Amino acid sequence: MLPLGVIGYKSYTTSREAARFWVHLFDAASGQAMAVIEADFLGMMRTGATGGLAARVLSRESSRVAGVFGAGWQARSQIEALCAVRDLDEVQVFARKRDKLEAFCAEQSARLGCRVTPADSAELMVRSADIVVTITTASEPLFDGRWLSPGAHVTAAGSNALIRREIDETVIRRAAVVAVDARATALRESGDLLPALEKGRLAEHAMVELGELLTGMRPGRKLDADITLFESQGMAIQDLVLAVRVLEKARAASLGQSLPY
Repeated sequence: MLPLGVIGYKSYTTSREAARFWVHLFDAASGQAMAVIEADFLGMMRTGATGGLAARVLSRESSRVAGVFGAGWQARSQIEALCAVRDLDEVQVFARKRDKLEAFCAEQSARLGCRVTPADSAELMVRSADIVVTITTASEPLFDGRWLSPGAHVTAAGSNALIRREIDETVIRRAAVVAVDARATALRESGDLLPALEKGRLAEHAMVELGELLTGMRPGRKLDADITLFESQGMAIQDLVLAVRVLEKARAASLGQSLPY
């Protein structure tokens, strides 16, 4: 892969009204400003794409059923990415608000051409799933790790703060592979992994970075019966790479406005 020749950062503000995200790009050689990109949708794309990439390298190719916790904004891209990397027969979704859940599933089924259905039970969904995704703001584990079937893959994408937890220690203990975006980021932000790390039930060196899996530096799944886990906290470089692609496409389509400097 050729160097992109950019530097940049992602910033955001939060208020009672909303959180707003922006990516700022600069030419690495000259320092000249290249773009300021509104990044709410971009962040959703990045998070979903990373989850899909992890599923591609860690889940079984024969995976046919996915179970997703969460029916919000971020769940859209997680489901879309799963459908892109695996030939799924069904995606089941579990969420608290049934009326919104049914509308969400109907919308995603029509949008993706994949069967997306509401799950009646978290336990039944997890037990039947080849791939389980959590994308919520939960502060307590969403399911019992004993429910996972042999060979299941889990992507936990919502626990990006110390006060958030989506999976229990049973999932971590059962996982043959615990993958992360970056070990340094996971050590600071993963509410799912830190309790196990503090108790000595998970070692820092045992966590595998997604980049190490992609380059073959470290092995991923070895057996069909292995349970695998990917903890997604996100990295600024992922936003920058995607922002460069968005900028290229915007220029090609003559979209956007010129910066006044």
